[in-house]
Amino acid sequence: VLMAPRLLGVAIVQLNFLLNTYLASLQPEGSVTAISLGFSLMLMPQAAIAQSIAIASLPTFSAQVAEGKLDEMRSSFTATLRMILFLSIPSMIGLILLREDIVRLLYEHGEFSAASTTLVAWALLWYAVGLVGHCVVEITSRAFYAQHDTKTPVIVGVGAMSLNLLLSILFSHFFIKIGWMPHGGLALANSVATMLEACALIILMRKRMQGLNEKFLLSGIFKASVAAGLMGIFVFFCMHSTLQIPYWLHVLLTIGIAAVLYGIILYLLK
Repeated sequence: VLMAPRLLGVAIVQLNFLLNTYLASLQPEGSVTAISLGFSLMLMPQAAIAQSIAIASLPTFSAQVAEGKLDEMRSSFTATLRMILFLSIPSMIGLILLREDIVRLLYEHGEFSAASTTLVAWALLWYAVGLVGHCVVEITSRAFYAQHDTKTPVIVGVGAMSLNLLLSILFSHFFIKIGWMPHGGLALANSVATMLEACALIILMRKRMQGLNEKFLLSGIFKASVAAGLMGIFVFFCMHSTLQIPYWLHVLLTIGIAAVLYGIILYLLK
């Protein structure tokens, strides 16, 4: 019984991606590949951060619900959500700033040219904007599942995916009008719809759990944003500097040092 709405939700997500693929097929050559690869690259940190934490958290949430410990679940959910924000915000900044470098490093070989890199990086830019939303949806949906409610995430998801389709058409036409590559509009539509879905789920969960520790969450978002902003400045200057080392090493060193820097800033911010 609980599985049926979840199956419907998965089907709707896949149908939405097929519709986006169809819309991309009507756009200039390379758009379908660009949105497919861009979306896959955005999902890599989403899987590493949100899916892994959400799957690990579900047994804890479920046990707390079974024992009627609403206060404990509220604390666990808030702490887990805060942790996901600490990890997803810098990942989003990193993907946005290093999008072309990451695509070039992974794919620019053989027939995959610099023009192909530009196409994929453009899609990744707009998909990366929605990374935090995707991560929040993942953990919040699990909190609903723990409460034996698979309908609410699906209902909200259906609304978000319907909005996604509408926004895909609108944003694509808008991008064409201002001279931008239209497949970026498909990616932006997905990000906007997902962020609105995340907000709706958080509002509903807050109401169901009779409030969240908003002060704890907001302080985390502020500190993560400050640390990610400083990290982003470092990444920008590092990638625009000239170092006598191989390109792949330059990219990997930038990512590694940026991650360490982000951790140090969080530590200083307590």
